[in-house]
Amino acid sequence: MGRVLVARLDSMGDVLLAGPAVRAVAHGRVPDGSGANHVVMLCGRQGEAAAALLPGAAEVYSWDSPWIMNPAPKMTGPHADRLIDFVRNSRITEAVILTSFHQSPLPLALLLRLAGVERITGASTDHAGSLLDVRLKPGEDFPEDQPEAERALGIAEAAGFRLPAGDDGKLHLASVPDVRDLVGAEPYVVVHPGAAVPARAWPPLHHAAAVELLQGAGRRVVVTGGPNEASLTATVAGPSALDLGGRTDLSTLAGVMAGADAVVTGNTGPAHLAAAVGTPVACLFSPVVPAIRWAPYGVPLELLGDQNAACRMTRARVCPVPGHPCLDSVSPEEVVAAVERLIGGVSSFSTHVSTRRKARNR
Repeated sequence: MGRVLVARLDSMGDVLLAGPAVRAVAHGRVPDGSGANHVVMLCGRQGEAAAALLPGAAEVYSWDSPWIMNPAPKMTGPHADRLIDFVRNSRITEAVILTSFHQSPLPLALLLRLAGVERITGASTDHAGSLLDVRLKPGEDFPEDQPEAERALGIAEAAGFRLPAGDDGKLHLASVPDVRDLVGAEPYVVVHPGAAVPARAWPPLHHAAAVELLQGAGRRVVVTGGPNEASLTATVAGPSALDLGGRTDLSTLAGVMAGADAVVTGNTGPAHLAAAVGTPVACLFSPVVPAIRWAPYGVPLELLGDQNAACRMTRARVCPVPGHPCLDSVSPEEVVAAVERLIGGVSSFSTHVSTRRKARNR
């Protein structure tokens, strides 16, 4: 059994999207699985809880990356040494670095080389020299416009790792708790109004109106949110929806979403959590990042929002367009109609894109 580090250093949603790649590395290079690996998942503090939920991640180590985290920690000798010492002491001999199109694997590859890692795979636009043993060139060895989960799996495949027979390549969690004591036994729809950044947020009063309309249509509604979103979830839940704001950790939230008929949320981590438990998603998707890469993966999906708005592809954290038209133009009635299509089974399904990928030696 080898000890392989799989790195995904950014947010909770990005770590969840790495799930199929993690399972492939854990399965190993031998088709029958006898070459299974002990996977050490390296992530930042924002992704640590999600990494702990991934099948195949035997161990999780958290280290805040100065070139990815926002706000970024200072890159000091002691900060670098903490990672180098951990990797060296963990007897890791191979690493697979998972990145998005705007990230470079090279700073981490340098630190891993200093820690003695013998074989490193990653995707890099820049010349990698001796830092990568297997280098994929984005736009040449694989298409840029593909789901992020498939990009990550392609990097793992370039390293020689494949999913086991019967693995559908979708997002999954190792376990999901039973939360009926928290949400009750009757069917419900989850509305998750929070977003990691303002540019991806639908207005609170729009959410509240959608909740009222859903209830008027006979749907029971559960509103979820983090510990800092209690005021938001109270506004959205109103007097009659179940308000779970601040009452769930990530695992419990997964259980709540797993029991839902559908989830309403923005393009933020909980959308990918819903996908990981197989629940249909009505996603209020701000086009600051491309939906083809970051839309909820592998589940019935209703994509809402103007995907050609002026903010498209800006990666803005705060909306650069007055009035936030990409999302504010979506009406509560449209959201309710999307939920009804999802529950009725007449929505589109996010598809897998099969792409033959080639790895290049350095």
